Amino acid sequence: MSQPMTEYLSQDMHCEGLLECIHGLKELDKEVFRTLSDADDPMTVDEIAEEVERERSTAYRSVQRLLSSGFIQKEQVNYDQGGYYHVYHPTDPDQIADDMQRVLNDWYAKMGQLISEFREQYRDSTPVEQ
Repeated sequence: MSQPMTEYLSQDMHCEGLLECIHGLKELDKEVFRTLSDADDPMTVDEIAEEVERERSTAYRSVQRLLSSGFIQKEQVNYDQGGYYHVYHPTDPDQIADDMQRVLNDWYAKMGQLISEFREQYRDSTPVEQ
Protein backbone atom coordinates (compact mmCIF):
# COMPACT_ATOMS: atom_id res chain seq x y z
CA MET A 1 0.00 0.00 0.00
CA SER A 2 1.61 3.21 -1.13
CA GLN A 3 -0.99 5.50 0.43
CA PRO A 4 -1.35 6.27 4.15
CA MET A 5 -3.50 3.78 6.08
CA THR A 6 -6.01 6.49 7.07
CA GLU A 7 -6.65 7.30 3.40
CA TYR A 8 -6.97 3.64 2.51
CA LEU A 9 -9.50 3.02 5.30
CA SER A 10 -11.61 6.02 4.30
CA GLN A 11 -12.13 4.70 0.77
CA ASP A 12 -15.32 3.00 -0.34
CA MET A 13 -13.99 -0.57 -0.33
CA HIS A 14 -15.42 -3.71 -1.88
CA CYS A 15 -14.64 -7.32 -1.08
CA GLU A 16 -12.40 -7.66 -4.17
CA GLY A 17 -10.22 -4.96 -2.65
CA LEU A 18 -9.04 -7.61 -0.20
CA LEU A 19 -7.32 -9.39 -3.08
CA GLU A 20 -5.24 -6.28 -3.71
CA CYS A 21 -4.80 -5.16 -0.12
CA ILE A 22 -3.85 -8.45 1.50
CA HIS A 23 -2.19 -10.26 -1.40
CA GLY A 24 -1.00 -7.46 -3.68
CA LEU A 25 -2.90 -8.81 -6.66
CA LYS A 26 -3.42 -6.72 -9.78
CA GLU A 27 -6.58 -5.70 -11.60
CA LEU A 28 -6.08 -8.49 -14.15
CA ASP A 29 -5.73 -11.01 -11.33
CA LYS A 30 -9.10 -9.92 -9.94
CA GLU A 31 -10.61 -10.21 -13.42
CA VAL A 32 -9.20 -13.73 -13.87
CA PHE A 33 -10.48 -14.73 -10.43
CA ARG A 34 -13.97 -13.40 -11.26
CA THR A 35 -13.88 -15.23 -14.59
CA LEU A 36 -13.03 -18.53 -12.93
CA SER A 37 -15.61 -17.94 -10.21
CA ASP A 38 -18.33 -17.29 -12.80
CA ALA A 39 -17.41 -20.32 -14.94
CA ASP A 40 -19.45 -23.51 -14.68
CA ASP A 41 -16.38 -25.70 -15.20
CA PRO A 42 -12.63 -25.42 -14.61
CA MET A 43 -10.80 -23.55 -17.40
CA THR A 44 -7.47 -23.85 -19.19
CA VAL A 45 -5.07 -20.91 -19.46
CA ASP A 46 -6.03 -20.57 -23.15
CA GLU A 47 -9.72 -20.31 -22.23
CA ILE A 48 -8.94 -17.79 -19.50
CA ALA A 49 -6.81 -15.70 -21.88
CA GLU A 50 -9.61 -15.64 -24.42
CA GLU A 51 -12.19 -14.68 -21.82
CA VAL A 52 -10.15 -11.78 -20.41
CA GLU A 53 -8.90 -10.78 -23.88
CA ARG A 54 -5.19 -11.02 -23.08
CA GLU A 55 -2.22 -12.87 -24.47
CA ARG A 56 -1.74 -16.40 -23.16
CA SER A 57 1.54 -15.48 -21.42
CA THR A 58 -0.12 -12.56 -19.63
CA ALA A 59 -3.02 -14.74 -18.48
CA TYR A 60 -0.55 -17.43 -17.38
CA ARG A 61 1.35 -14.96 -15.16
CA SER A 62 -1.93 -13.89 -13.56
CA VAL A 63 -2.90 -17.53 -12.99
CA GLN A 64 0.48 -18.14 -11.34
CA ARG A 65 -0.02 -15.18 -8.97
CA LEU A 66 -3.48 -16.48 -8.05
CA LEU A 67 -2.11 -19.99 -7.50
CA SER A 68 0.69 -18.78 -5.26
CA SER A 69 -1.80 -16.70 -3.26
CA GLY A 70 -4.08 -19.72 -2.82
CA PHE A 71 -7.06 -18.18 -4.61
CA ILE A 72 -7.25 -20.83 -7.30
CA GLN A 73 -6.42 -24.52 -7.62
CA LYS A 74 -4.81 -26.46 -10.46
CA GLU A 75 -5.92 -29.89 -11.62
CA GLN A 76 -4.26 -32.20 -14.12
CA VAL A 77 -6.50 -33.77 -16.77
CA ASN A 78 -5.05 -36.84 -18.48
CA TYR A 79 -5.71 -37.76 -22.10
CA ASP A 80 -6.66 -41.41 -22.74
CA GLN A 81 -3.87 -41.78 -25.31
CA GLY A 82 -1.27 -40.20 -23.01
CA GLY A 83 -0.32 -36.66 -22.12
CA TYR A 84 -2.19 -34.16 -19.99
CA TYR A 85 -3.21 -30.54 -19.57
CA HIS A 86 -4.08 -28.35 -16.60
CA VAL A 87 -7.33 -26.67 -15.68
CA TYR A 88 -7.96 -24.10 -12.96
CA HIS A 89 -10.85 -23.40 -10.62
CA PRO A 90 -11.37 -21.06 -7.65
CA THR A 91 -10.53 -22.22 -4.15
CA ASP A 92 -13.46 -22.59 -1.75
CA PRO A 93 -14.42 -19.05 -0.60
CA ASP A 94 -14.51 -20.11 3.05
CA GLN A 95 -10.91 -21.34 2.83
CA ILE A 96 -9.83 -18.08 1.17
CA ALA A 97 -11.66 -16.03 3.83
CA ASP A 98 -10.09 -18.08 6.65
CA ASP A 99 -6.63 -17.57 5.12
CA MET A 100 -7.20 -13.82 4.80
CA GLN A 101 -8.43 -13.67 8.41
CA ARG A 102 -5.21 -15.37 9.56
CA VAL A 103 -3.11 -12.88 7.59
CA LEU A 104 -5.08 -9.99 9.07
CA ASN A 105 -4.72 -11.37 12.61
CA ASP A 106 -0.95 -11.77 12.11
CA TRP A 107 -0.71 -8.22 10.73
CA TYR A 108 -2.74 -6.84 13.64
CA ALA A 109 -0.51 -8.59 16.18
CA LYS A 110 2.63 -7.30 14.44
CA MET A 111 1.31 -3.73 14.31
CA GLY A 112 0.42 -3.91 18.00
CA GLN A 113 3.97 -5.04 18.76
CA LEU A 114 5.46 -2.21 16.68
CA ILE A 115 3.22 0.37 18.37
CA SER A 116 4.36 -0.89 21.78
CA GLU A 117 7.98 -0.66 20.68
CA PHE A 118 7.37 2.89 19.43
CA ARG A 119 5.79 3.83 22.77
CA GLU A 120 8.71 2.40 24.75
CA GLN A 121 11.36 3.94 22.51
CA TYR A 122 9.98 7.47 22.54
CA ARG A 123 8.24 7.62 25.94
CA ASP A 124 11.29 8.89 27.83
CA SER A 125 12.93 10.84 24.99
CA THR A 126 10.07 13.19 24.16
CA PRO A 127 9.70 16.32 26.33
CA VAL A 128 6.28 16.74 27.91
CA GLU A 129 4.69 20.13 27.28
CA GLN A 130 3.15 21.88 30.29
